[in-house]
Amino acid sequence: MHPSCGRLAKPILHGYFRSSCSWRVRIAFALKGVEYEQVPVNLIKDGGQQLTDQYKTLNPMRQVPTVEIDGITLSQSLAVIQYIEETRPGPRLLPADPKKRAQVRMICDVIASGIQPLQNLYVIQKVGAEKVQWAQHFIQRGFQALEAILKETAGMYCVGDEISMADICLVPQVYNAERFKVDVEQYPTINRLNQTLVKMEAFRVSHPICQPDTPADLRV
Repeated sequence: MHPSCGRLAKPILHGYFRSSCSWRVRIAFALKGVEYEQVPVNLIKDGGQQLTDQYKTLNPMRQVPTVEIDGITLSQSLAVIQYIEETRPGPRLLPADPKKRAQVRMICDVIASGIQPLQNLYVIQKVGAEKVQWAQHFIQRGFQALEAILKETAGMYCVGDEISMADICLVPQVYNAERFKVDVEQYPTINRLNQTLVKMEAFRVSHPICQPDTPADLRV
């Protein structure tokens, strides 16, 4: 146990079932075997529960996820995941080798900075009628770059043969791509990695169709 962690309560994840950023954190918790509580924040209902003054005090950016953990409140999924990595035992989410660790962070940034923000809910709502074409354009643009990167870094997983933060970021982004009718099969490395990862327990239990706030008609 990390000496600085006073773990008197389970972490609390404020998130939305279909948020790819919330899903990243759920995967990380699952891979580490960390039990946590979920507080749903519906991004659609009542104009968006993330926009309330109450939620703003928790997360000034009014985004999900927000995680209450070890007496602090964290937002931004990659920061949360790195904190989990640094304070919880279990499988490494960042490789020991500095070069591979840099590659993992590069892939995470391509997805978390270069693809996902351009097709998230807030941006899509601002785009209006052309939202599907907009999302497809930026996902395809990002996936062309990501495919080239992964051809160089991938083994069984995104970087070599160990699960990492890169894989945690990849699967939710592929899910988004499929929601926007992007043909993922045109990116064979991305498609192969995703098909491997989605069969794993940590990715299955954290999937949007399995969450407490998943609408009944989407559950399986």
